Amino acid sequence: MDRLTNTIRPYAWGSTTDIPRLLGVDPTGEPQAEMWMGAHPGAPSRLDRGAGERALSDVIAADPEAELGAATVARFGPRLPFLLKILAAGAPLSLQVHPDLAQAKAGFEDEERRGVPLEAAHRNYKDANHKPEMLCALTPFDGLCGFRPPLEAAELLDGLGVDSLKPYVDLLHAHPEDAALREMLTAVLTADRAEMAHTVAEVEAAADRLGGRYAPYASLVHHYPGDPGVVAAMLLNHFRLQPGEAVFLGAGVPHAYIQGLGVELLANSDNVLRAGLTPKHVDVPELLKITNFEPGDPNVLRPEGNGEEVYEAPIDEFRLSRFLLAPGGASRVLPEGAPQILLCTAGSPRAGELTLAPGESVFVPAGEKAELSGTGTVFRATVVV
Repeated sequence: MDRLTNTIRPYAWGSTTDIPRLLGVDPTGEPQAEMWMGAHPGAPSRLDRGAGERALSDVIAADPEAELGAATVARFGPRLPFLLKILAAGAPLSLQVHPDLAQAKAGFEDEERRGVPLEAAHRNYKDANHKPEMLCALTPFDGLCGFRPPLEAAELLDGLGVDSLKPYVDLLHAHPEDAALREMLTAVLTADRAEMAHTVAEVEAAADRLGGRYAPYASLVHHYPGDPGVVAAMLLNHFRLQPGEAVFLGAGVPHAYIQGLGVELLANSDNVLRAGLTPKHVDVPELLKITNFEPGDPNVLRPEGNGEEVYEAPIDEFRLSRFLLAPGGASRVLPEGAPQILLCTAGSPRAGELTLAPGESVFVPAGEKAELSGTGTVFRATVVV
């Protein structure tokens, strides 16, 4: 197995302290949003097998079957199907949805055919893959996920006492569930920006005054004044994960992370359609095409099993599990046959002959035996084949 050197992405919404605290280093004063572990071309992990550092993506490309296993290559192609991250939200992320596999392929092919540059600000599809994801909390973690029932959303909006929200409340009452939510989101995202900015300012004042269930939405306005995504976000369920709990986000489910530190595991894609809480491009027609408007509660998961605690999810590109290694406990031999990344988040466990500190990770090729021992917490990312 190989110890990984990983890149930290300095996105503006990142916490300045959470990742440094986990790694046991001094903060730089700059936001540190995500640490990437995997072979995504945007920031591949690096490893050294005795001839100097190489990108994990290059190592895999040189011999995919040796690194990933024949079954993984046959099912997902010659690249690592998942990307593991430590995510540290110090400010809310954009309100967004991800396409399913068919939508991603169609959207990518369309933009390629039209010659839209991959780095263009108005490009929606960076690749032809879907992007289901899972977020497991390391600290209390706040976010938004999935639509509220329309009448519940109407009651929440009406409770603010903001007159300019009345037409949106009426919309939510006037249509069947899915249609009401679609009509409401469309109306918010296509409204006059000056009028919406005034409405959002009134929402901020009311939410600050009322607090309680409105507090998460008040924090959005502080970071994104005048953004119509603030009103759109009130259509969504608020959730708070406790450490060890996770949430799974499938295709088309609108969501936004607000604050907290967590382990994120996702399919190896960068396809995001934004609905607000961002200065970036918002393609309203494409967003509406891929959004799932069926109301639903956040899919909060708790790990199941003894020894290896698994976070069950309806996806094969990745599988997340956790080991809580206690002093004097038995070592854990991990299954072979698929690639895996092991991430330490607490203690000083050993992966084979390597001792890991919090924030350190290793890549285990498909044919290599891996054994965990010592004391600490280790997350295991792998595939289902």
